Amino acid sequence: MAVRNEATHLESTLQAVFHQDYEGRLEVVVADGRSTDGTPAILRRCASEDARLKVVDNPDLGVGAGLNRAIDAARGQVLVRCDGHAELAPDYVRTAVRLLVETGAANVGGRQDAVGTTTLQRAIAIAMNSPAAAGTARFRFSTVAGPAETVYLGVFDRRALEEVGGFDPTLVRNQDFELNHRLRQSGHLVWFEPRLAVTYRPRSSLRSLWRQYLDYGKWKRVMLLRNPGALALRQLAPPALVTGLVASAIGATIGVPFWWTPPAAYGTLIAANTLWETVRRRDPAAWLLTAVMPTMHLAWGIGFLFVPSGRRRTTPVEGPS
Repeated sequence: MAVRNEATHLESTLQAVFHQDYEGRLEVVVADGRSTDGTPAILRRCASEDARLKVVDNPDLGVGAGLNRAIDAARGQVLVRCDGHAELAPDYVRTAVRLLVETGAANVGGRQDAVGTTTLQRAIAIAMNSPAAAGTARFRFSTVAGPAETVYLGVFDRRALEEVGGFDPTLVRNQDFELNHRLRQSGHLVWFEPRLAVTYRPRSSLRSLWRQYLDYGKWKRVMLLRNPGALALRQLAPPALVTGLVASAIGATIGVPFWWTPPAAYGTLIAANTLWETVRRRDPAAWLLTAVMPTMHLAWGIGFLFVPSGRRRTTPVEGPS
């Protein structure tokens, strides 16, 4: 794990890791990016209560650098990635290790099952689990096992991971997608298994969600500029949306006919998906998709198109939501 300022969720995350039913040897390595909240205290206490926990310093602060430091400190031949917002099911490690052997894959992983507690968190979770809101990547919704371009988190054969050089420490986001792309380019198999569902705690405010997806868009562009072959057509949808809305705004000012078509089509999509998810889930929180979906889509598209990557090569990992 690579964490920074994850006191809100870290203890429940660690308890889920400690209570794995895996019968083999298990160690837990956490790279702390010099947290300034209660994270260090939680790590010290948990380490005193369970000798399997090892904490290493991550002075670079970034996710990729922290994961690489944790990998260097780990002794296992199977490396299970987790993060400070995730909770693994009790059989997660046991099932993943068996699948590594059965499939011969370099990485196996499953679904990101977003679960919220507050009304807004539940709405964000619904959006993150909806293909219309969050895209068609298999790890968000698929129930069919098989080869995949990427998976959520991942359980790796150490030899394959070291062969391709580990995580890219210069990427703030999209480290998983970029790493899985390199694994596949090297001839390795990435395997998706829907039974490996991981509970994910989403952001708790629209402001933090906006920052998260702005970063997603920006770092997706950076990753694709380095790896053009990794482009998936679905990744062009948010920048196409932003471009269409900007063009509509310009068209409205100069009197272009049917300038209203892109915003009307997008509004219809949001309304239809909101109604569908409300009826399907029977959760009134789904009505907030009218605010959550534009936040996700516009932030991602604006980040991809307009936010400069800057000169800074590393940045703090995800902090409190």
